[in-house]
Amino acid sequence: MGEAIAAVATGWERSAIGVIRLSGEGCIQAAARVFTPDSGAAFGAGEPGRLTLGTLRDASGRVLDHALAVFFRAPHSYTGEDAAELHCHGSPTVLALALEALFAQGARQAGPGEFTRRAFLNGKLDLLEAEGVADLIDAPSPAAARQAAAQLGGALSRRVGEVYDGLLDLMAHFHASLDYPDEDLAPFTPETVTAALDGAGERLKALIASYDRGKYLREGVPTAIVGRPNVGKSTLLNALVGYDRAIVADLPGTTRDTVEEVCALGGVTLRLTDTAGLRATDDPVERLGVERSRRAMEGAELVLVLRDLGAELDEEDAALAAQAGAEGRQVLLLDTKADLYERPPRPGAIAVSAKTGQGLDDLAAEVARRFPQGDGGGGEGMLTNLRQAEAARRALEAVERARAAHLAGVTPDFLLTDVEEALAALGELTGQNLREDMVERIFSRFCVGK
Repeated sequence: MGEAIAAVATGWERSAIGVIRLSGEGCIQAAARVFTPDSGAAFGAGEPGRLTLGTLRDASGRVLDHALAVFFRAPHSYTGEDAAELHCHGSPTVLALALEALFAQGARQAGPGEFTRRAFLNGKLDLLEAEGVADLIDAPSPAAARQAAAQLGGALSRRVGEVYDGLLDLMAHFHASLDYPDEDLAPFTPETVTAALDGAGERLKALIASYDRGKYLREGVPTAIVGRPNVGKSTLLNALVGYDRAIVADLPGTTRDTVEEVCALGGVTLRLTDTAGLRATDDPVERLGVERSRRAMEGAELVLVLRDLGAELDEEDAALAAQAGAEGRQVLLLDTKADLYERPPRPGAIAVSAKTGQGLDDLAAEVARRFPQGDGGGGEGMLTNLRQAEAARRALEAVERARAAHLAGVTPDFLLTDVEEALAALGELTGQNLREDMVERIFSRFCVGK
């Protein structure tokens, strides 16, 4: 069991309730020296998992708060260690003094993600489930929260486990047939190898295909708002985020730099970038803004191309739409200022008015159609970060090498070295085999207290 650690789990903003978590050897005793139950019994002597009302004292023994406390005995806790929680009023001063009292009793400040890291190291969570914890805290939408909860519940681990177990069975079957030829075992045939490798390959391809959707759920869809000066880009950004995030003026070229914000549209989280108007200019500052706008468009997955509904289109507008759709980017053409003109949108475009809200529901529906989120809670585990996707791709490459070797007539003992590589990559996904520096990097993105 690790040394006792303590941290505020609810953040340092003023709130009704503040929670301090403890875990590790001696943490219950440390809590007992600063918290006295009203019942007169010693804290930690009763039944684990029951909240107890009592008095919380500072490092000098003075009354600090009337609070609730609970303890858990290893291994029946989040971390798998002895653990405790103090539930006091959410005053930053009270929380700081309570932490100071616990530090005086031998606990130390927990690092980022240290509670969840201990849960991982003690076998309470695998690495995919642990990453689900961080994703749940950071979830930008209901669908993302449901997906993270499913991952925390083992949905993704089960998908990876199916592939891992299938390949492990193939290895075990081969070695059992080799080591125990006289036993009544099912024959190790070419058909056995083909079926196992084909099954693993198909499952891995489906898993990798889930990455784009999982990434959009977790991070949002990078979206650039582009168009000529004064077509209403900043007005649209403000309408989508619900407040005046960008400066709006009738003077062309008001936006000189990119402005970034996050919004939910059609149930999809968009990471919006409002850009400078795209036009030729002699102004060196505006020229820098135009260049940044083009880079923002090139890095986007979705581009909203705005055109003034009352203006005539020319070759420059057509070139912008073509450039926006290059390299597989999704493009939505929006004819703006629809409240000013009594005319239909151009073919393939949506008529919108950021001032009145006209057409924004149609825009939301089209975004939802282009980037379907689902409800995120159907138990379908999805890859949600690059680490996961790269490990799955390496596993697939190893399986495909093994399959090619098998079709070429290579003996099983040689092709199974590729199967071992696939198993190693899958083990990185769940944390069965992972370098210490990678563990450090993963848990460094967690907040303190989790």
